[in-house]
Amino acid sequence: MIHYQITAIDPVAHLFEIALRIDNPAPQQQLWLPAWLPGSYMVRDFAKNIIDIRAFDEINRPLPLQQLDKQRWQVNAAAKVLHLRYQVYAWDLSVRTAHLDQTHGFFNGSSVFLAVAGREQHPHEVEILPPKHVSHWQLATMLPRTQGDEFGFGSFLATDYDELIDHPVEMGNFTLGSFDACGIRHDVVLTGRHHCCMPRLLDDLKAICESQIHLFGTPAPFKRYLFMTQVLKNGFGGLEHRASTALHCSRHELPQDRDAAVTQDYRNYLTLCSHEYFHSWNVKRIKPAAFIPYQLAAESYTPQLWAYEGITSYYDDLMTYRSGRIDKKSYLALLSQTFTRVYRAPGRWVQSLSESSFNAWTKFYKQDENAANAIVSYYTKGALFALYLDLTLRRESHGEKSLDDLMRMLWQRFGLTGVGTQDNSHQQLYAELLGRDASAEFAWLDKTEDLPLASLLAAFGVEMVVRPSAGSDDLGGGRVDGLKFAVGARYKAEPLGVRITNIVNGLAAHEAGLCAKDLLIAADGLQVNAQWEQTLQQYREGEQINLHWFRDDVLMSGTLTIRAAPRDTVSLLISDEAKTRAWLG
Repeated sequence: MIHYQITAIDPVAHLFEIALRIDNPAPQQQLWLPAWLPGSYMVRDFAKNIIDIRAFDEINRPLPLQQLDKQRWQVNAAAKVLHLRYQVYAWDLSVRTAHLDQTHGFFNGSSVFLAVAGREQHPHEVEILPPKHVSHWQLATMLPRTQGDEFGFGSFLATDYDELIDHPVEMGNFTLGSFDACGIRHDVVLTGRHHCCMPRLLDDLKAICESQIHLFGTPAPFKRYLFMTQVLKNGFGGLEHRASTALHCSRHELPQDRDAAVTQDYRNYLTLCSHEYFHSWNVKRIKPAAFIPYQLAAESYTPQLWAYEGITSYYDDLMTYRSGRIDKKSYLALLSQTFTRVYRAPGRWVQSLSESSFNAWTKFYKQDENAANAIVSYYTKGALFALYLDLTLRRESHGEKSLDDLMRMLWQRFGLTGVGTQDNSHQQLYAELLGRDASAEFAWLDKTEDLPLASLLAAFGVEMVVRPSAGSDDLGGGRVDGLKFAVGARYKAEPLGVRITNIVNGLAAHEAGLCAKDLLIAADGLQVNAQWEQTLQQYREGEQINLHWFRDDVLMSGTLTIRAAPRDTVSLLISDEAKTRAWLG
């Protein structure tokens, strides 16, 4: 057995200390730390946060420790017991690594627990100790407990290293609630200051969880589940695990009242929870063959991420609707926003879904100011492709079959068996459901044209309106009149003007010579501010105005031609309620 002890030794300095004991180590025992963690497809080099690592034998004599590369070490000694002690700097406020201060502690095992090479399949025991002089902190994790009170510090046991790093840990003073969904206990932990109405949140999460369990069928793939959320001033994000999820949200996203209507902010939080929960089946159990087992020392490529993040992104909103937490109009508004995010990125004409999936490591997870022109999101366009598959199957089967059937087949043939999906597995199962070859449908994975969704939506009583944006606050949806003119740039206000953050190639700002990071200070001789695009509506199409901006400390100028705003914003509107029920009944 591999033994770890982890202690928050200095919350102010953000330091965890780990003591690792290895019985009967190899004469040349290697140790390593993952470079990435499942669900977040970017090499993050967690080992950079290891500080002062040292090795000792069974009587505490120092042993020579050699670092082999950025994430591997080796001890050359014939010791009966090998001890390692090291510290981890934990100051990344995210769901991916580790964070520690006086208010709370959080870590993923992949950030703090060195793996013992050759012993990854052995049991791993962990003792988690509270910070010194702190007696009131609680602890939440789905690591199987062997000692200590519920939600207290104590000892835990993982069957192997993969399980050890798939149960994140939250410690501190948190709000705790629980509910039962299909006979499974679910715990909800909120860390940070908030005024959440817990009964309302628990009721809504219960409905969403039960709808997903019913979709795949009982029993659920876990015996207990944990939602852990760090509540911040401004925060959003989540990461799935086998029996839990780590989330971030903003305070205003939590419900304040038991009976109030679901706000747009609360809707966003519910769909985030829905997304990560759906991953319990789709990517934690049903997963690409390339991820079995995970190879965490370097990138692990697959063109299938569209299926695992895209399909999940389709179902996160849909299951929130099916559970009765939002109405049909709200659901279509969310789907409209997904369309809009895709349509505002000309990179969709450059990169296919398969390419987006394969290059997640270097492009999607490392976006720069040119990302909108160069890439497409396998989350959002993947969700649209899932919609395309769902509506096509519903139409051809006259409502007898849907994408739900594909998900259940994937669960039965891959999730329950532990066999990974091949690149053509989804196509083969979909063809079974269609009763014909599905090559034409799945050819869209390698195309860069927009999916033919308008006619499919019309067949289900939904009109797809593609219109100009009404401004920076227009995310899509609704019956809104768009701007007549647009500059084709995103920007943020600064004291002297606006800072350009992104330029859309081929539109007015690009033609005028503006680039990302420029500080635009004047248009037509007048100082610009956050509303400067609205002031352009007073001009006529084709008129030209002078712009002045700073690039670094150099004053530059150019001519902006007033051009019609592009149609890049989508509204989905019900045109036939009876037809809509065949999809959203």
